Amino acid sequence: MSRKIEQTLSIIKPDAVERNLVNEIKEIFLKNNLIIKDSKKIHITKEEAAEFYKVHQSKPFYNDLCTYLSSGPIVVMILEGENAILNNRKLMGSTNPKDAEEKTIRKLYGISIDKNSVHGSDSMENAKKEIEFFFK
Repeated sequence: MSRKIEQTLSIIKPDAVERNLVNEIKEIFLKNNLIIKDSKKIHITKEEAAEFYKVHQSKPFYNDLCTYLSSGPIVVMILEGENAILNNRKLMGSTNPKDAEEKTIRKLYGISIDKNSVHGSDSMENAKKEIEFFFK
């Protein structure tokens, strides 16, 4: 596997912020060689969430996803490290916490497939777009 330094976007979603899990989740990234380059707590509108999740527009869960992401404060971060995108996705675990591997963020903190505590970019292209979206 090639060793390249990448950046990826990570979001700590409303359910995890509400339960004061921000520091625990950040700690997991840091312990796994991801540097938090930037981080901020924001509350986005449903319109902004709709823009952010536009890629899922045609899916049945789109509206609920937008409502949920805008339902409370979120913490958006730029993570950086070797193979950061893949590393972050491994740390998060499966979308559904029930299917997530032990010790992954979603297994530890996710409540449901909808309230799964974190989001992470799934490709270089999306990481670039998503970072740009929140850190213009």
